Order: sequence, then C-alpha cells, then structure tokens
Amino acid sequence: MRQSVHGLRQYLRRFIRPARLGSLRRTQPLSHDFGYDRGTPVDRYYIERFLAEHRNEIRGRVLEVKGPLYTRRFGRDVTRSDVLDIDAGNPRATLVADLAAADALPADAFDCFVLTQTLQLIYRADAAIRHAHRLLRPGGVLLATVPAVSRLAFPPEQAPDYWRFTAAACSRLFGEVFGPDHVSVRAHGNVLTCMAFLTGMAVEELRLSELRAEDPLFPLLVTVRAVKR
Repeated sequence: MRQSVHGLRQYLRRFIRPARLGSLRRTQPLSHDFGYDRGTPVDRYYIERFLAEHRNEIRGRVLEVKGPLYTRRFGRDVTRSDVLDIDAGNPRATLVADLAAADALPADAFDCFVLTQTLQLIYRADAAIRHAHRLLRPGGVLLATVPAVSRLAFPPEQAPDYWRFTAAACSRLFGEVFGPDHVSVRAHGNVLTCMAFLTGMAVEELRLSELRAEDPLFPLLVTVRAVKR
C-alpha cells in the first residue's frame, strides 16, 4: 500500500509543479496580532483606501465605533465627532449602546457613520444595519467595511466573532434597508492578500501590484457605501 501511494505521488509530480511555501509552511501565524507587530495589517490597506476615496462624505456630525481614529484622519469639515461603544468603560465613548438594540439613540442625527470591521461581532447584524440607517439624517452616508476572510477577532472564550460576509450578502442586507439603488458594494483582495492577512504578514511585505489585484472569487474584505433616502 505504501509503495502504491509513493508511486502515485511520483506520478503526480510529473504533472504538478510543487508549491514552495518557504516561511509560510507553518501551523502558527507569523503574527498573532493581525500583522501590527510587522507593520500595517493587510485589511487596513483596503479599509483606508475606501475611506480616503469617500473622505468628502465624512463631514458634519460623524459617528464612529470605539474611537474617532478614522474621523480624525479622513474627515472633512466635521462639526461634531461622536463615538459609539457597547462598553460604558470606554472613556472615548459619547454614546453607549448595542448597535443591534439602539432604540434609545437619536434618529436622523448623523451626516456620516463610519462603521469599520464591526458587524461580524454583532449576531443580529441585520438589526444593526437597520439602526445604522435610523441614526442617519436623510442624505446621510454609511461607510461600512466587513471581513470576507479573517482570523477571529478574539479567542472564542473571550468574546464572540459571528460572521464573515460576501459582496452578495452585503448587497441584500444593506439593500433591503437602504434600497438597492442607494447601496454600492465592492469586494477587495485576491488569494495572495487573503493568505498574507491570515498568516499575519504586513502591507509593507507585499508589492503594490499584488495589493491592487482583485479577484472576485477570493475577496478579503467588502466595502459598503449606503445613502439614506
């Protein structure tokens, strides 16, 4: 039996060029911190490129989750910056609520909602999207990003990480709330950037041409721009 398996391997090697995994032939990632300890995490390239493209819409009264990092970095003519968190212990939070049950938060209050890498942590993601819509003023813009491929955000015993999203799922989830004509969805990434992100490589270790290559069959991240009618 062992000889037949060996013979099959020898036969296949005649037709298949063996992959050279090099430093990636390992069962532990290069980084346990998304690549922050090596440079810029790969998903941040797509998130920040998306926000830079829409910086003119990060204006007026802006809401962001956890902290105002991207509001400060990409905002234009921001008149007020609010931070939403479920954790009342966050000193930067100006609003404390679960986005999936945010009935106490004011409706029609925000010109822009920057919602990056959050919906995968909310079991009722559909309810969170409805509340995000309710919080926006008419004409307000939601700029959201969600992972298609990612390690878990936290160890399972520490906090739940529920979902990964496709462009098709986002088109339906956001389109049912905002209306399909008011939603723009785009998938970003390719098989290389997916592998790089999972193993903890950094943006600085990839070529720009590799980051810019997009393959709809291998999305790393999905971006959503949704406008309240």
